Amino acid sequence: MADCCATNAQDNEQRRLLWTVLILNAAMFVVEFVAGWYAQSAGLLADSLDMLADALVYGVSLYAVGKSLKHKASAALLNGTLQLLLAVLVLVDVGKKILLGAQPDTTLMYSVAFAALAVNILCFALLYRHRRGDINLRASWICSRNDMLANTGVIGSAALVTWIGAAWPDWLIGALIAMVILLSALRIIREAKASLSNGQPVSDCCPH
Repeated sequence: MADCCATNAQDNEQRRLLWTVLILNAAMFVVEFVAGWYAQSAGLLADSLDMLADALVYGVSLYAVGKSLKHKASAALLNGTLQLLLAVLVLVDVGKKILLGAQPDTTLMYSVAFAALAVNILCFALLYRHRRGDINLRASWICSRNDMLANTGVIGSAALVTWIGAAWPDWLIGALIAMVILLSALRIIREAKASLSNGQPVSDCCPH
């Protein structure tokens, strides 16, 4: 009975934590997507969809708490498929911006990218003590850690756009983030299918 209560308490703690980082990432996705669209920034749009991809990861992790391997693998398969679609949409958007020669609003890029960085730093801090624990929380921590690098990349691309007066750094960072999501989505789909077929656990649902 004591072990059961301890397990339930641990599951509830994990759920609260995952709900927190999920809501933070989902909210930042909306802000960054709208800003990216308004600012004509491929980097912000890609980073916003990276935030959405992370929210999906946290959703899968939340769903997996206390669930069987089959449920976890099925959720991961759906997660990977959605991320694949998101990555393709970003790449199409980057191509469209290149054809139209869209020039991003760097002032908006700076402010929103710094806000996204602050959110990811907060998520990183919340998940830090779980970095060597449960695989779902460990994957979520890795997501936050890697997202800080993506946010920094968007800030750097805004600086380059301002410095050289050309939009290609924004297009480049948008395409790079999209490719990372695409390749990781393919890995998630492959591992989820393998897990469903042979019963092996999904190793890591983080899209990086």
